[in-house]
Amino acid sequence: MRKKLFTLFVLLIFTLTSQAQKFRGLDKSPMDMAYYPDNFAHDIKFAPEKVGKEAFVRVTYSRPAKKDREVFGGKLVPYDKVWRFGANEATEIKFFKDVKIDGKKVKAGVYSLFAIPTADEWTIILNSETDIWGDYDYKEAKDVVRFKVKTRTLAERLENLSIVFTKSETKGADMHIGWDKTGVTIPIEF
Repeated sequence: MRKKLFTLFVLLIFTLTSQAQKFRGLDKSPMDMAYYPDNFAHDIKFAPEKVGKEAFVRVTYSRPAKKDREVFGGKLVPYDKVWRFGANEATEIKFFKDVKIDGKKVKAGVYSLFAIPTADEWTIILNSETDIWGDYDYKEAKDVVRFKVKTRTLAERLENLSIVFTKSETKGADMHIGWDKTGVTIPIEF
């Protein structure tokens, strides 16, 4: 009897361990989010029902690292080519309310965010195609808004791509994007 119970126990252990899940390792470019208003992001875990009522905009992106590489104008982010604003999946921006960008009305919803960088300015693109990997499936025909912003040299080098919002002097917010020594600002009116 003991032998049968022991055999049954060993079979049970093998069955359980053979059903164990294998998880992927950590992404090299971790996902991050930026919200406006910024203090809202800290309250989400305590009051998720506030998401559509108090937030105006959210950006979901992956944060690639410089790692001693040339970022803009090299192989990593070539000039004059569409870039997905990060790594992995295309960066997505969600407007919880209708907004104006570059004087153009943009309906509340989710959009992919792309750029065509050059040394002096970037063409910023909001595209209606979402849930796409990188910029491989980018279709210009799905662009909602395109406009240009000037680049600026940052005071400090940023190892990882970073996005942050600040209150603007007009009615809305400024979305600041920076990586390495380059930054741009995108004004958003609410």
